[in-house]
Amino acid sequence: MSITKQYLKSKPECKITFCLPAKEATKVEVAGDFNDWSLTELKKYKNGKFIGQFTLPVDNEYQFKYIVDGEWVNDAEADDYKWNDFAASDNSVVIV
Repeated sequence: MSITKQYLKSKPECKITFCLPAKEATKVEVAGDFNDWSLTELKKYKNGKFIGQFTLPVDNEYQFKYIVDGEWVNDAEADDYKWNDFAASDNSVVIV
């Protein structure tokens, strides 16, 4: 799992790329407070990686989780983790 960040020079925004290697998976989605916890499907590539990109305002932190074939999972390389009472588990956090 990896998250890459590309800060834009012209705007206070950052392009966040979510990349999840999951060769055996058929579908990977990401949901977080940056997309109102709606499921956004990541594109699967031939190398088995699922990739999606979002442009987010800087000076914020965003909670998220991946949904791999219906199962909610955290990113092992997230910037932080925050407890979520609703789900009774941690959420991954990306800080920009």
